[in-house]
This record gives sequence, structure tokens and C-alpha cells, in this order.
Amino acid sequence: MDEKRARHAAEASVDETQKAQAPDIEEALTPEELAAQWEAEAAEPAGPIANLLSSLVVLGLGIAGMVLSVGLGLGTPSEPAAGMWPFIISLIASVMAIAQVIIGRRGGKDGEKFSALSWYAAIGFGTLILMVVLMPVIGFEIPSLLLCFVWMRWLGGERWRSATIYSVLIVLAFYAIFIAALGTTIPRLF
Repeated sequence: MDEKRARHAAEASVDETQKAQAPDIEEALTPEELAAQWEAEAAEPAGPIANLLSSLVVLGLGIAGMVLSVGLGLGTPSEPAAGMWPFIISLIASVMAIAQVIIGRRGGKDGEKFSALSWYAAIGFGTLILMVVLMPVIGFEIPSLLLCFVWMRWLGGERWRSATIYSVLIVLAFYAIFIAALGTTIPRLF
């Protein structure tokens, strides 16, 4: 109940401040007022059950990643195979998910309830998987360009022109770093 009162007071404080200040409100706010505004605009907390379920999903993905990584081969620390780094990342994600299951159920204050914007994470993950599937077939340039463009234009809200320019620049930078400078064997067209 106190949390609702605090949120209502923060909203009232922000409303009064907004009425009193000029159109460039974000520049004129004090850190305390800005924090109150962000808290007022924040999504509702998800709660312990949602935290548990999301942690179990991450744990399942981490275990699946470790199993697939072992299938690729781990190698040795001095000569790692293709599955070494995916295994390490999956292991870290699994350990963090277990810690969240044990510790995070008490809190539930940091996680947010799912909303329409929550789908952005699923769209981002799906397009990343699509890029991984397309890379061996048509190289990294076109899938990377499309991924950057989709993420910037539709997930990031950039304008068409800036999303196009930034996407091209990012792919050129990756090409310069990973192909020209480091000489990696990433599948590519050029």
C-alpha cells in the first residue's frame, strides 16, 4: 500500500513540475525529479511467480545450450573447439538462473510485468536466430545488414535514413574488423 502511495506522490510531483517548466522539461529536471518521473513511468513489478518462471526458462535455454555445445566439441583450454565459448556462456546463464530461482523469489521488485513491449525481446531473439540460419547459406553481409536494420528501425525506432546508414556502417565495420584485420573464416559473399 505504501508503494502505491509513493508512486502516486511521485506522479503528482512530476505533474506539478511539468506544468511549471518549459517544453525542454528533461533538461531542467533535477536528478530527484527525473528519478521520480522514471519511477512513475516504469512498468508494474512482475512478482515472484513471474521471476521464477522466467528464471526456469533461462535455465532450460542454458541447459539446452550446454548440451548443444558438447555436441560441437569443447576441445581443451589451450585448443578450444567450436563448442567451448557457447558452453561457457550457457553455463554462466544457467548458474545465474539458479541464483535467481533461489534468491530472486524473495524480491520480485526488479522484474517487470510482460507488456506489448516485451515482444521486442522475442522479435530480437527470433531475428538473431534467423541470421544464424541464413549466414552459412548467403554469408554474413546480407543477414547482418537486415538484422541491424530491423533492430534499429522497428525495435529501436530510428528513422529510415538513419537506420539504413547505421546498418551499412556497422556491417562495414564488422567486415573490416573480422575479415580484413583478423582474417576470420566467417561465411561471406565478398
